[in-house]
Amino acid sequence: MYTQFFCNDRFKVLQCMAMNQAKWKDVPMSKRDIMGSVQFGTNKVGRIMNELKSEGYIMQQDIARGQFLLTSKGKKLIRQFTQNEKEISIFSFFSGSGFLDLGFEKAGYMIEFVNEYSPSFLKAYQYAREKMDMREPKYGYFNEDINVFLSERKDELKEYIRKEKMGNKMVGFIGGPPCPDFSVGGKNRGKDGENGKLSSAYIDLIIEMKPDFFFFENVKGLWRTARHREFFEELKEKLHIAGYLTTERLTNALEFGVPQDRERILLFGIRSQVLGDKRKCQVFDAEFPWVSYSQYSLEQIKAIHWPDMDDFHENGKISLPKDIIEELTVEYWFDKNKVNEHPNANSFFIPRDGLSKMKAIKEGDASRKSYKRLHRWRYSPTAAYGNNEVHLHPYKIRRISVSEALAIQSLPREFELPKDMSLSDMFKTVGNGVPYLLAFGVAKSIQDYLYINGILDV
Repeated sequence: MYTQFFCNDRFKVLQCMAMNQAKWKDVPMSKRDIMGSVQFGTNKVGRIMNELKSEGYIMQQDIARGQFLLTSKGKKLIRQFTQNEKEISIFSFFSGSGFLDLGFEKAGYMIEFVNEYSPSFLKAYQYAREKMDMREPKYGYFNEDINVFLSERKDELKEYIRKEKMGNKMVGFIGGPPCPDFSVGGKNRGKDGENGKLSSAYIDLIIEMKPDFFFFENVKGLWRTARHREFFEELKEKLHIAGYLTTERLTNALEFGVPQDRERILLFGIRSQVLGDKRKCQVFDAEFPWVSYSQYSLEQIKAIHWPDMDDFHENGKISLPKDIIEELTVEYWFDKNKVNEHPNANSFFIPRDGLSKMKAIKEGDASRKSYKRLHRWRYSPTAAYGNNEVHLHPYKIRRISVSEALAIQSLPREFELPKDMSLSDMFKTVGNGVPYLLAFGVAKSIQDYLYINGILDV
């Protein structure tokens, strides 16, 4: 009975409330607080709260303010699943400014090792964490080529991993190797390009270091383009021979509530001995809960009649259209993150000329390679701000700002980049990053899978 209860969304709400009450000594939570933590919509949270209340797992502590607390029955259920819970230590590679890592950390993982080749991005990672008052990785920050951990610093990394496992902790590797060599809009050099070789290095590192699980993110071209797909399958075969089970999914960030049409191939793998059985990849692939934390289906999103184009008017007003998902719109996220008050609000490129050209582009015209103007009541095209791709503000005569780009990547409002970082590096690191809500959703799905299979509740 408990396993059935755990597998559904009700337990996720209970777990969220338990963590809040433990941290703040039984301070009640509102539905809005819970929505922000579990990333469910208003109707879904309302339905779940009613079910939990009727079954005696929660009680309404303040009717007027709509606040709830766990009952003793709810606390008992939580304890049954978490009393001997293992922690998960994350070793992060190709960390950028930490978008993927932040999603995992907010989901309850411990980031213990961070490696990023760009000094500018690594500095931004540290700066953002300090601003959000987050703990430093136990083993520190590394500004290295990943290949050094397969050579001169191999034993050092192995010792870090050994220490974590000796402490009864699981170890996971996460990373998204640079992707221009597999991108249709990028260099497209494939596995032999300098960036393409880094995907091989990451897989080789996983095989050498034997983490309990890993997560790999890359552009859809690695999965969809025939010659790149062959390389992707080769990487998977190496992992299978090394004893990993894998599952993959071409995922759009829109599904997880990100206001951006961004498709990426996601690959998750776990050592077969961690599962403790002879499960086959086909079974593992079928049972992994990729969409547990998705908020919308692509069919639902694409069926909506989104606004197309409107004449551009500086600071003009356009009413919210009916029957769209407001939470997936650029304007919703600009307002949610208070982008005009954000520390990076004034970080945008100022054109020396071409203002007349900029004014002529309609709101919502994203048909061209460059100078795409966003529509306030629609989601953004892929946030890829390199290769001369320029995104314009919906109703201002300028490019979008860094604060607006961060909102489009669904970062929390308090996330900021250092003001002394170059504008080029700011936009590059934002465009390279994994959208925060997608990272959070995947991290929670992995966590749920480990719980359900008794790996974290030992």
